[in-house]
Amino acid sequence: MTTVRLNTTDPVSTDTDALVVGVHSGSDGIRPAPGAETIDRALDGKLSDTLASLGHKGSAGEIAKIPTFGAISAPLLVVVGLGDAPAGDASPDSDDALEALRRAAGAATRALSGKERVALSLPAATAAQAGAVVLGGLLGAYDFDRYRTSGEGRRPVGEVTVVSSAEGAEEALRQAEVVAEAVKFTRDLVNTPPSDLWPARFAEIAEETGPKAGFSVEVLDEEALRDGGYGGIIGVGQGSANPPRLIRLSYSPAGASKTLAFVGKGITFDSGGLSLKPSASMDWMKADMAGAAAVLGAVTAVARLGLNVNVTGYLCLAENMPSGNAQRPSDVLHTFSGKTVEVLDTDAEGRLVLVDGIARAAQDEPDLIVDVATLTGAQIVALGWRVSGVMSNDDAVRDEVVAAAVREGEGAWGMPLPEELRKGLDSAVADIANINPERSGSMLAAALFIREFVPDGIRWAHIDMAGPAFNKGEPYGYTPKGGTGAITRTLVGLAGRYAE
Repeated sequence: MTTVRLNTTDPVSTDTDALVVGVHSGSDGIRPAPGAETIDRALDGKLSDTLASLGHKGSAGEIAKIPTFGAISAPLLVVVGLGDAPAGDASPDSDDALEALRRAAGAATRALSGKERVALSLPAATAAQAGAVVLGGLLGAYDFDRYRTSGEGRRPVGEVTVVSSAEGAEEALRQAEVVAEAVKFTRDLVNTPPSDLWPARFAEIAEETGPKAGFSVEVLDEEALRDGGYGGIIGVGQGSANPPRLIRLSYSPAGASKTLAFVGKGITFDSGGLSLKPSASMDWMKADMAGAAAVLGAVTAVARLGLNVNVTGYLCLAENMPSGNAQRPSDVLHTFSGKTVEVLDTDAEGRLVLVDGIARAAQDEPDLIVDVATLTGAQIVALGWRVSGVMSNDDAVRDEVVAAAVREGEGAWGMPLPEELRKGLDSAVADIANINPERSGSMLAAALFIREFVPDGIRWAHIDMAGPAFNKGEPYGYTPKGGTGAITRTLVGLAGRYAE
């Protein structure tokens, strides 16, 4: 576990294995960013010339490593590009500026894996900046090495020191550390192979986590689900030897007046069921529980931060497998809401477990329900691998959730719910079908399906993060390969807003 500390002294004398500073690019060349000025003076003002000779342009995330030869206490100087310098009237605490700091700090700590102590002397004149630097640095110091036996994996930085004298920096660091731990917890869950994370095991992890963090955990097993009428979760999970679960997390601080409900899709492995996926689309389906992981991570952080807001979390867990007991195309499910669903495609299973969780969450009469899911490949087609789609039964709610994601540095874009697509979900034998056979607007149609199960008067938003939840490419910024922990920070940020 990477530890954090604050240093308010001159970075020139900081005792560390590597010191990180930032530089800006520009038409007039490389310019040292705040936090690098004293280092530049210690190098006789030659930092920009040295970087130019190395071909370093100050581009965002660009790294250069320079031996210091005793000019400063740290033996290694690491320079990370921050991109173009902000305009003179730009706020240092703007969403874009803080995200640039997070990514730069993360890129630096990733590049310094194997070092025990790293000091970050990046722009940190405000508490928000200091928090962004430590959060990015901690998220970059991550490696999932549980299954490696060679000992040759990346060893994350052991200690991160943030150089800042900003008022409120200590509290900002504490909060950032809690959020970083929650995101790493989410990543670990997503990266765990399905052989070691089936619904019952996921439930055990939640039960182990709750008492330590300060929230209660209730688990419904397959018998309780069947008796309770949770036909969506039962239907999806009935083909697996590992039966489904519904987990209710509850954080209720004294005096809180607002209530949020987070509902997470938790398909611990998605083969597609009898509508079997091709193998090339199946090898990363351990990540199909990332929504439930984000909810568990977020509720853990909310409780540890002590935010003054009631939060319930519903983890809708099942393993979608083909077998003689699996649900079939043309089966009709009786969901918890009382509505019936004709299953036309067993690979459109996430929405079936979500609607049971949403209907149950609505009984708590929350101020807002947010469901989080790796729901459709159409999200990746429409928005790519880094931007989640947000849909809602209320345009203001949709914009509120998008704004929360942007504040936390998580890509999100508001999407419409075109009413003309609803007719494509009509069923000849049930209240609704789980897909539109024409497949047009699949991401939007999936959200329209879920909306049908949200009771009147309940404010609801749906986040489809199929792409952002799992990075199949190379690491960048503070984002590793594999599970990213996406949307965990957005949910924590929403809770913080409602606590205010």
